[in-house]
Amino acid sequence: MRRLFRHAAALAMTQSPAALPPQVAIIGGGPAGLMAAEVLSQAGVRVDLYDGMPSVGRKFLLAGVGGMNITHSEAYPAFLSRYAERAPHIAPMLRAFGAEALCQWIHDLGIETFVGSSGRVFPTDMKAAPLLRAWLKRLRDAGVVIHTRHRWLGWNADGSLNVTSPDGEKSLKPDATLLALGGGSWSRLGSDGAWMLPLEQRGVGLAPLQPSNCGFEVRAWSELMVSKFAGAPLKNIAIGLNDDVPRLGECVITATGIEGSLIYALSAPIRDAINQHGSATVHIDLLPGRPVDKVMAALSKPRGSRSMAKHLHSQLGIDGVKAALLRELTDAQCFADPALLARAIKALPLTLVKTRPLDEAISSAGGVTFEAMDERLMLKQLPGVFCAGEMLDWEAPTGGYLLTGCFASGRAAGLGILEWLQRNN
Repeated sequence: MRRLFRHAAALAMTQSPAALPPQVAIIGGGPAGLMAAEVLSQAGVRVDLYDGMPSVGRKFLLAGVGGMNITHSEAYPAFLSRYAERAPHIAPMLRAFGAEALCQWIHDLGIETFVGSSGRVFPTDMKAAPLLRAWLKRLRDAGVVIHTRHRWLGWNADGSLNVTSPDGEKSLKPDATLLALGGGSWSRLGSDGAWMLPLEQRGVGLAPLQPSNCGFEVRAWSELMVSKFAGAPLKNIAIGLNDDVPRLGECVITATGIEGSLIYALSAPIRDAINQHGSATVHIDLLPGRPVDKVMAALSKPRGSRSMAKHLHSQLGIDGVKAALLRELTDAQCFADPALLARAIKALPLTLVKTRPLDEAISSAGGVTFEAMDERLMLKQLPGVFCAGEMLDWEAPTGGYLLTGCFASGRAAGLGILEWLQRNN
């Protein structure tokens, strides 16, 4: 790709001594848009980046509030599998710029990283802001011009970009355009999915936006569950869907259902099951470290005058929200039979009936389909218009996979634009 970099800087010289380098408009200032801006500016392309918010990288900064999980250290085959059915489309991007390359890029910005006990990779100070500040300085030093409070509305009749700004509407005619507008969640941070309509009007293939890495609702909790246990964490559990191996982790009971990292990891298959069947039943293992026969043996011990609640606590350590959930999802007959109760503790069925709203989700599925783009991420219907980031039709769980995919697709789109400029100028 160095040849592309050299060519972009030399494009003006091939036309006339006074000609300017090509100009690219990037719409969206998240990780994908910023990464494409870096690729293009380093190649000598003039880059103007437009974002509707007062500052760029707002969702990126929010993701770092609880600790900036930038990527994951697991082996490539397992890493790639996190992208499920879209793995074949994401694979070329990750091979070119995966977790290892991303970490090196961060180190080049002067930010050190470490690998946590879960395999997740974090900046040493756990913060997103220093990384973003260093990155924006590099981009500005390279000549990238950032325009905030500029919102893209679509295309004008003459094919120019229609952008609103504090000074009114503007028409832009760049040599190429990158759309990196995010998904449909967290509209207050700028990702509202409003870009779907102008793309649909231009005949671009789109998949409906759906919540991803999201919470789910049950039909109804009892008053006790809502009043006493909404917000309570369920720790050291495992959850499985269908015949898949249960995943270990934790989640949180909410007033309407359940959410948290363990549920987010299963959100795609749970959501798809609900879409197909109207509900999805997950099975919760309250004691993943104990086999069912050991649980039954403990329950079968005489409890004398002790209540069942105290028996569960003394023999198995089940109390609080775990005991409440066990009561909520079983009946008196189950508690009277140690074998039935043991099986319930190891596979407690919880039926989920709907996702929480899209705007509450950490990310979204759906968007511009890969079939609507060529291998450079250029829209087949709109030559010179490229797409990257979360607005593409892919999804991945939290744990650094989302961010890595956005960085990788932004870089791929930037290189795709350079190649297209080389062929068309």
